[in-house]
Amino acid sequence: MKLFRKIVSVVSLAVVSASLITGCATGSGSSRGDVSNPPPVPPSSMVPELIRIGETLTVTFSDLPPSAAIPEFRDRVKDDGSIILPLGVKVDAAGRTAGQLQQSIEAAYVPRYFKRLTVSVKNEERFFYVGGEVRQPNRQPYAGASLTVLQAVASAGGFTEFADKRRVSLQRVNGQQYEINCVKALKNHNLDLPVYPGDSINVPKRWL
Repeated sequence: MKLFRKIVSVVSLAVVSASLITGCATGSGSSRGDVSNPPPVPPSSMVPELIRIGETLTVTFSDLPPSAAIPEFRDRVKDDGSIILPLGVKVDAAGRTAGQLQQSIEAAYVPRYFKRLTVSVKNEERFFYVGGEVRQPNRQPYAGASLTVLQAVASAGGFTEFADKRRVSLQRVNGQQYEINCVKALKNHNLDLPVYPGDSINVPKRWL
């Protein structure tokens, strides 16, 4: 009887020990996957190919009879987001892709003016500007990627030693202005604003 009680005691102790070990392992695993401190989420941005206010577009008309031919046309997207085409046709352009705008232009002309028409829309070469306390201030080509202020500054050679990284200004084509604290943006990517064609970034000088 004593032997039986001893065996039961040993087995119970083993079960308790195993439970404690399992519990510790589970606890350490959950701490490693702590959802209260997730990794930073990359900043979201608008689709790069969307047409924006201030951009210059080239519109080509084809599949028309020679007597009704329309020459290649260029126009800047107005502040209300529209472009004015030949024959006084007004079409909303901002916020659309080139393909969507082509369809809208064709629908505006056919069948009101022509039985058939093919339209091609092309953006002029896109740039953004980086100036002030960066190592290579200049106009930079916009590659159509998801570009942010910090990446734009890096494309201009990065900050100089005199740069005030906490008061970087961003100006849109439509006149909207923003101030970015790039020191905080390095830690919080949501503060790193997207850059679009025609935008201007200026890094001021830090006064000691």
